[in-house]
Amino acid sequence: MSKAKYTSLITQEANRLGFDFVGFAKAEKLEAEAKKLEAWLNQGMHGKMDYMANHFEKRIDPRKLVPGAKTVVTLTYNHFTDKTQQDPNAPKISKYAYGKDYHFVIKDKLKTFLEIIRTEIGEVDGRCFVDSAPVLERDWAKRSGLGWIGKNTLLIHPKRGSFFFLSELIIDLELEADGPIKDYCGRCTRCIDACPTEAISPEGYILDGSKCISYFTIELKESIPESYQGKFEDWMFGCDICQDVCPWNRFSQKHNEP
Repeated sequence: MSKAKYTSLITQEANRLGFDFVGFAKAEKLEAEAKKLEAWLNQGMHGKMDYMANHFEKRIDPRKLVPGAKTVVTLTYNHFTDKTQQDPNAPKISKYAYGKDYHFVIKDKLKTFLEIIRTEIGEVDGRCFVDSAPVLERDWAKRSGLGWIGKNTLLIHPKRGSFFFLSELIIDLELEADGPIKDYCGRCTRCIDACPTEAISPEGYILDGSKCISYFTIELKESIPESYQGKFEDWMFGCDICQDVCPWNRFSQKHNEP
């Protein structure tokens, strides 16, 4: 079977398992992205998330994470819902956390996905990743043509917006690689203007993680600085502000995950 047929087969199986989009990129060192990550870390924008500075070489080169890797398969899984919290005065929870922990839901699907690939193609070695290892998910998604990294630093798909999870299969099977698509943020600054803690840089595309509401309400294990008192707009777990105001999320569609 040719690379093209392998790629088509894998795409079909991914869609059948409920993944909305799948993209492919050659497993190689992320040279330009490595420089950006290093600068971001040197400026302390990861705050107390020390793990972001760990395993730097593995983070920028998937072949060091999965020996023999040839392809990074990136998948999107929709989590947009039209449901809202019933009490308008209750502390707010990010949409992605309304249901069962996504790590478990998607990891199970990825394991099934890898077994299907092995059944249909043969012995394929690789690993599944769902936001739990040193993988630059958005950069791989961008390289795979699944969207562009917006001014709010989230991946934006032109037909679905940004309310989705990213996950990866890093495998030793060579497949047809996709290419990046154009950035369509244009002159829009809605996400920058709406962020109550000014976590997004004035020009966009850089997020100071140490100022993000999601960081304060999920990652930070110590007291929230008093200087941020009254700036959270009642968000208590995560934050959707920069996505809620993004014009591209008018294309978001309700997910089908029970």
